[in-house]
Amino acid sequence: MKILHINAGNMYGGVETFLVTLAQQAGDSAEMQSSFAFCFRGRFSEELVASDVPVYSLGGTWTSRFWTVCQARRRLRHILRRSNFDAVVCHMPWNHAVFGPEVKAAGKPLVFWQHGPACGHGWLERWASRTRPDLAISNSRFTARSLPLLFGDIPNQVIYYPVGLPMVRVTDALSLRQRLGLSKDTVVIVQVSRMEEWKGHSLHLRALAHLKDLPNWNCWIVGGAQRQAELEYMNCLKRQAAQLGVADRVQFLGQRTDVSDVLAASDIFCQPNEAPEPFGIVFVEALRAGLPVVTTDIGGGAEIVTEREGRLVPSGDPQALAACLRQLISAPELRRGMGQCGPNRATDLCDPAARISQLQRTLAALIFRSISASVIS
Repeated sequence: MKILHINAGNMYGGVETFLVTLAQQAGDSAEMQSSFAFCFRGRFSEELVASDVPVYSLGGTWTSRFWTVCQARRRLRHILRRSNFDAVVCHMPWNHAVFGPEVKAAGKPLVFWQHGPACGHGWLERWASRTRPDLAISNSRFTARSLPLLFGDIPNQVIYYPVGLPMVRVTDALSLRQRLGLSKDTVVIVQVSRMEEWKGHSLHLRALAHLKDLPNWNCWIVGGAQRQAELEYMNCLKRQAAQLGVADRVQFLGQRTDVSDVLAASDIFCQPNEAPEPFGIVFVEALRAGLPVVTTDIGGGAEIVTEREGRLVPSGDPQALAACLRQLISAPELRRGMGQCGPNRATDLCDPAARISQLQRTLAALIFRSISASVIS
């Protein structure tokens, strides 16, 4: 079974992390061969190539320059003619709108992978909704609830992302702390996310301002700006930390390729989203690393975190968040107990072998239905 995944690749976030994981796990599935097509070169395309899977470039594509859309569709048409793919998966509305019609014209089963909730309005969603897929896959139950706004009543399967985490030696974690000027006894709170306002950085800082009386903690903010607006936002956060009087205890570490090391060197993961997270790969990564996870009680995070492994706090409430963090900072046994539950929860939700097997069964059933329908017709 040969599957082609299409994703633009101009940004790097949760969707790209998932697709790279899928590429890295490709050799573990004898029944499903995954290939990937992208539009923009960068970290995403480089990691795909390094994973030694079939990778195709569709060329830079901008909807504001429709001739580039036509060129990319033509390249995809040639790829579909040369390679006998059994199904094509378009990730997110942009890719579905741009490339879905070409997939349908080629007579291939078309899958739309929904990575975020639909709004039900906007030119991109209206464009995407004109091409009805044969199947939709959603990354969470929260996300799936909005799918009818795009395509009405359509076959849909919820599949959580496969999430793995490399093993990290304790000595590496201690070394990272030392390089960042912290002792092994400092309680490290970490947030790893894109530099976007809805990820809750500001709320996080306001909560930390309530903990200035509490000794021996430090916060790492991990994530680099990928756009000018994100750079401006990060600079605002640094100014806010200074105004709140916590700049000396908050370190902005920027974009990191050693996130597993950072998590292993931390004690608490905190990302207090102010808007719903569609899923939240980093929550699962933190659970797998043995960290208690603190987030807000909205979106995909509420499907991932239970009271056994972490805490869900009300969105937009810095005092409630501060009280939760104070408790965890002051209670190492509570942190350890929650952390010990994390890996099992991560495995139950996102074990790579189990989730890829689920994807394989889902796509195989779609392909079988497609073949059966063509034979009957």
